[in-house]
Amino acid sequence: MKAQAISIKNESSSTVPDNKALFIGFMKLGLIGFGGVLPLAYRVIVEEQKWLNEAKFTDLLGICQILPGGNIINMAVAIGMEFQGVKGAVSSLLGLISAPTAIVLIIYQLYEHFQYLAAVKHLLQGLAAAAAGLLFATGIKMLKPILKNHLTVFTISLTFIFMLWVKLPLVLILVILLAMNMLVLGVKKS
Repeated sequence: MKAQAISIKNESSSTVPDNKALFIGFMKLGLIGFGGVLPLAYRVIVEEQKWLNEAKFTDLLGICQILPGGNIINMAVAIGMEFQGVKGAVSSLLGLISAPTAIVLIIYQLYEHFQYLAAVKHLLQGLAAAAAGLLFATGIKMLKPILKNHLTVFTISLTFIFMLWVKLPLVLILVILLAMNMLVLGVKKS
């Protein structure tokens, strides 16, 4: 999955993670990512491990969002593949999903038994609100490196309009915005 257009290696990184580091890093991410891993992925991958810088993380996330499947799973595979090839992709993916899968199986069994209790329902509502807050905070962090030109602001605005008011499907929004951005960038180069 090495992309010619975007190399995700971080030039400022002093070391390249080996398979063990990829497995452990993504396992940590999977273990702390209750309610959604993406908000914490930024912190672990960019701020703690320093495998990617802000701009490369944002670029890779953009690519992974247009691919089928979960964004963080796509990112784990892409990062592992870039640094250690197929073994790295497998290490990253297994690290990301192994512990959470075991935990989900256990928690589901508990939920199955206690789902009718009011306290459990309130707990789930609180967790959902916290997850939404984490996602929103990560979105704000990701805006910093890309808010440098008017085209980005315009594209973000159109995304909100297409999603919230027009209610277009995500794939159609991506195609429209990609075509518009390519058209604008092509006109600027002329």
